[in-house]
Amino acid sequence: MSQTLFTGPGPVLQQRIPQRLVSGRPVKHCLHLRASRLESVEQAPPDPILGVSEAFKADTSDLKLNLGVGAYRTEELKPYVLSVVKKAERKIVDAGQNHEYLPIDGLASFNKATINLLLGFDHPAVKEGRVATIQSLSGTGSLRVGAQFINKCIPGKTVYLSNPTWGNHKGIFSNAGVKWEFYRYFDPETVGLDFDGLMEDIKNAPNESIIVLHGCAHNPTGVDPTKEQWSKIADLIVDKNHLPFFDVAYQGFASGSLDEDAYAPRYFVERGIEILVAQSYSKNLGLYGERVGALNFILSSSSAAKKVLSQLKVIARTIYSNPPTHGARIVSEVVGNEGMFGEWKQEMEGMAGRIKGVRQELQDHLERINPDKDWSFITKQIGMFSFTGLTSQQVENMTNKHHIYMTKDGRISLAGLSSSKAEYLAKAIDDSVRNC
Repeated sequence: MSQTLFTGPGPVLQQRIPQRLVSGRPVKHCLHLRASRLESVEQAPPDPILGVSEAFKADTSDLKLNLGVGAYRTEELKPYVLSVVKKAERKIVDAGQNHEYLPIDGLASFNKATINLLLGFDHPAVKEGRVATIQSLSGTGSLRVGAQFINKCIPGKTVYLSNPTWGNHKGIFSNAGVKWEFYRYFDPETVGLDFDGLMEDIKNAPNESIIVLHGCAHNPTGVDPTKEQWSKIADLIVDKNHLPFFDVAYQGFASGSLDEDAYAPRYFVERGIEILVAQSYSKNLGLYGERVGALNFILSSSSAAKKVLSQLKVIARTIYSNPPTHGARIVSEVVGNEGMFGEWKQEMEGMAGRIKGVRQELQDHLERINPDKDWSFITKQIGMFSFTGLTSQQVENMTNKHHIYMTKDGRISLAGLSSSKAEYLAKAIDDSVRNC
């Protein structure tokens, strides 16, 4: 008995391979394949953030601490599922929801909820039809759809990213074929905002450039402009006719207030500035694995909004066809139910409050251990991240000696720190600063 093996084009030709029969059943022979045509593919480096978690998991020390990935943890450093999310999920199951496809632009009730959270309920821009909203795959997917739109519909424009910025921003725009440049943002001397450098670089950017702005809790620095500085940034963007692209990944999770954390994009809209906004519900509802977010265009006319939405749907169709349902239904239930909405805001305040608490404890320990250094930047920063200013050599010491895992740029996620570990972290930072 023989079997013909048909292969596609390539180095392995069609062969006839004999088969032996054992107890009446064929036994397959192993093929000796030639070298893969893809052997020359370059090995990609590990992801700078997710690679930290992989290294952390491999560490067997009882002292190990993962401050790399931006995911909220309890005081016991365990994943946290919000109570309001559990309620919403039970309600969804009891309603007997099906698993049919959503429209390309997503769940209608979710889209309504997400723009209400962004702009405030019953905003004139929504009533006037000047908003194009599409549900997408959390913040990353929303940014990618926006980047593809820029490439397709306003080609030739350069995107300006803060230096530093979230590590994924560069790859998202590059892979969408969009050119990007940096504008100055962080001042290592003050461990704060380089506002003069920011303004100069945005002023020098060609007119009608796209400026990516972090809506709140800047990642990775935790340094945000003041309201007065936002006003001056808006003035400059109007003068240069730039298009702001807000990344809003932490609304409600940074300060504990949905309204306070939406100040910047709302202010720009009130100024009559057209904006793009990518939203994520990974942090504020803890829906990390559900990949739920949205891309919004708030524009000057309803006709422009209709045209933009039509293009967003074409782009989304070719990337992922249509978005997942479960996370969108959770958001819709939570925002659409007055009781659950209030409970959600309380839980967000609790999460934000825990992070603020460990920020203060870390600063207090550092000031006690090393009073000669100014550690005030820790509590001046906001959100889940702190940009410590540690060098790559100091970061290596944190990991190799103290089993503390973080990104190489010195960013730590305070969402992964507990009160019981704050003093240990402070001692490790002090050792690294003094001896490396």
